[in-house]
Amino acid sequence: MKLSIIRLYHDLLGTYGDQGNAEVLIHRAKARDIDVELIEIAPNQIVPRSGNIYLLGGGEDGPQVAALEMLRADGGLNYAAAGGATVFAVCAGFQIIGSSLDSVEGKISGLGLVDADTVYTNAPRSVGELVVQPTRGDLPVLTGFENHQGLTQLGPDMPALGSVLSGTGNGFNRTEGVWHGNVFGTYMHGPALARNPELADTVLQCAVGPMRPFTDSLAQELAAERRHTLTGN
Repeated sequence: MKLSIIRLYHDLLGTYGDQGNAEVLIHRAKARDIDVELIEIAPNQIVPRSGNIYLLGGGEDGPQVAALEMLRADGGLNYAAAGGATVFAVCAGFQIIGSSLDSVEGKISGLGLVDADTVYTNAPRSVGELVVQPTRGDLPVLTGFENHQGLTQLGPDMPALGSVLSGTGNGFNRTEGVWHGNVFGTYMHGPALARNPELADTVLQCAVGPMRPFTDSLAQELAAERRHTLTGN
């Protein structure tokens, strides 16, 4: 099997360096001798429908809406997700895969991969370190950097990625992100998978199944330093 990682529109959704999530997945896959390819999809290019992992990053409001409109018109990401492909979406990307979101033109429909509604309020912008206790997957505490105005409310049947220990996250019920089937959304930048190697492996496992153990000392040290600095543990 060749693992196909599809990095979508990082010219539009790469403001916070989230394109680095692809490099982390490639590194950790190759460490297990998994044959992997990275496919870059630029705006207005056709989105492959047979990829294994699709990545969306964060971006500003204008690029976010442009990306959403192109993805909706293309249909490839929805097709792949419906077939069981793994999706990892960060910040603006997280909002895009939801059911609806606010824009300067009012409420617009998202891609609907998850039941989540993003609203904009007069609350101060959420900027700073984010610490999350995962609610499943036997994952350790996760950390990242959030920078967003929108707040995202999950539908009643949508499982969050975790609960917020510090920071804002989704902004409702102390939840952060979403983990629905093979679809992940989060407000954690960093990139998120560089700061949380166990989460990176979870994303990989959704696409390839069980993997042999792999220890990356540098990645583990970074994750441990961030957890210790932010939680004292």
